[in-house]
Amino acid sequence: MSNQEKPTTQSEVKKVGRPKLNIDPEQVKRLARLHCTMNEMASFFDCHIDTLRDNFSNEIAKGKAEGNISLRRKQWQTAVEKGNVVMLIWLGKQMLGQVNERFDSDNDTPLPIYDIVDEPKEIIELKEVKNE
Repeated sequence: MSNQEKPTTQSEVKKVGRPKLNIDPEQVKRLARLHCTMNEMASFFDCHIDTLRDNFSNEIAKGKAEGNISLRRKQWQTAVEKGNVVMLIWLGKQMLGQVNERFDSDNDTPLPIYDIVDEPKEIIELKEVKNE
């Protein structure tokens, strides 16, 4: 009998391919929640990025979304509850579209004072006309 014809048992049959990895989907989600990169997660699990992308894309997306929510919650608490002015300004820019604007004037015309005075504009203009 040649080697090819020799009967084998199941325990003697060699498995083909890489050994199956036991990757916990919950652990993938926790790492994604921390905003780990795909390279970092693949390194942690000792697998290829495609393995994670192909098998755990839902867990990764959900984890990243939960991480965003958690970060936003902390930012909100820091800004509103603790009164962090810098965070309030930043959130105003991000969420409300507020911007820092400089008012540059090429001429020497003073800024109108009626924006900062309690009197209405018409009264100020009437006073200016009477003084002329």
